[in-house]
Amino acid sequence: MSPRSEPYRPDAPIVPELAAGAIVVRAGDDRILLLHEKEEARWCFPKGHVDPGESLPAAALREIREETGLADVRLVEELIEVHYRFYQPKKRQNVHKTTVYYLGRTESAEIRTEPIFDRYEWVSLAEARDRVPYDTDREVLESAARRLPTGRPG
Repeated sequence: MSPRSEPYRPDAPIVPELAAGAIVVRAGDDRILLLHEKEEARWCFPKGHVDPGESLPAAALREIREETGLADVRLVEELIEVHYRFYQPKKRQNVHKTTVYYLGRTESAEIRTEPIFDRYEWVSLAEARDRVPYDTDREVLESAARRLPTGRPG
């Protein structure tokens, strides 16, 4: 199966997208939730598009609920805003995506993923760094590490 996105193509038109998500941390052990996106075979954090008129925190909480079934996540603080570009072959366009991530906490451990995910895991910060595929994902984790008592950047 081919990925839905490819490297940025300078010859194609570009559209902006805004998304919000979170590093969701399980209370008690500070393990981080990773979702495995099956079509692109990659680990990621819960996130998604911000709907018109929706605030960033509301979008992050809605996306967490939709993607994981977690309804008890509390957003602690905004972590970081990241930017990246990629090409969507089906639409023949580039996307310049801005994603704002929050630090979220939950008491729950059981997840009910959306069909686009084939599994999830609660992992340590170090393991999350090893699993996520993009530098921007590692930047998000480094931002979270500075705020978690068990986190050590680097």
